[in-house]
Amino acid sequence: MTMVRHFLDIHRLEAADLRAILDDGHARKAARKGRPMGWVDADAPARDRVLAMIFEKNSTRTRFSFDAAIRQLGGSGIIANAGDMQLGRGEPVEDTARVLSRMVDAVMIRANVHEDVEHFARVSTVPVINGLTDRSHPCQILADLMTIEEHRGPIAGKTIAWVGDGNNVCASFMHAAPKFGFHLNVACPAEYHPDLVDLQRGGSAVSLTADPREAVAGADVVVTDTWVSMGDGDYEARLEAFDGYTVDQALMDLAAPGAAFLHCLPAHRGEEVTDGVIDGPASLVWDEAENRIHAQKAVLAWCFAG
Repeated sequence: MTMVRHFLDIHRLEAADLRAILDDGHARKAARKGRPMGWVDADAPARDRVLAMIFEKNSTRTRFSFDAAIRQLGGSGIIANAGDMQLGRGEPVEDTARVLSRMVDAVMIRANVHEDVEHFARVSTVPVINGLTDRSHPCQILADLMTIEEHRGPIAGKTIAWVGDGNNVCASFMHAAPKFGFHLNVACPAEYHPDLVDLQRGGSAVSLTADPREAVAGADVVVTDTWVSMGDGDYEARLEAFDGYTVDQALMDLAAPGAAFLHCLPAHRGEEVTDGVIDGPASLVWDEAENRIHAQKAVLAWCFAG
């Protein structure tokens, strides 16, 4: 029996598979240069396939990029907010998974609780892709690494500095570091440090500090994210805790010459990053956002190939 290929967390996949997915993302982007957004990739690996996209959280980049991705692969998509489904009225996630497995060819879920996606995948007979949960955001990290390689060359051997909340995006960066061979310096206030299990998964490829200057010193890439994510109810406490963690030009000047800046967006300008940095020459955030399409196309193609 063929195993269903789910894409739930970077730490679950072999380094060779992750490298192959990233290389495919690069190749697919290059192959369609100059083509209109609606042009279908020549190999059309999703021809006649349907992707269900379920959203428990608001979304711009995940929603548009996955919709564009499945179309460019030759397939089609069905988008639903969880509140519009019986899932939003208490239907067990496993029952929803069993039903959708008979109606679509793959499911992408942007969920509040990571365990719900795991439970969904446990009974699903079609691939399940984690579009974001409270614990990880693997698709975002593939787009980030793709962007770095486009502009700064191979990711192996580079140093990335993460400045801010030890959140789901930070967790996926920690998962990716040993898989792709880069070093990750994480700077977080003690009360908002990363999950210790995720830190352990990063092993010697991850260093933790409370000092943003220490983390950024000599780094090839500086990454941050909003200090207050959807669902966080401690806005004022977070603003106080993250005082001094704003990525401004003075902090960027500590990084290696030619260092790049990334942010998964949406950005709270004036909080985690200044206008001068996000709009400046070091910023790759717009390519980063676009690359969500190409990286996720590679993820979908990998899932379908299983």
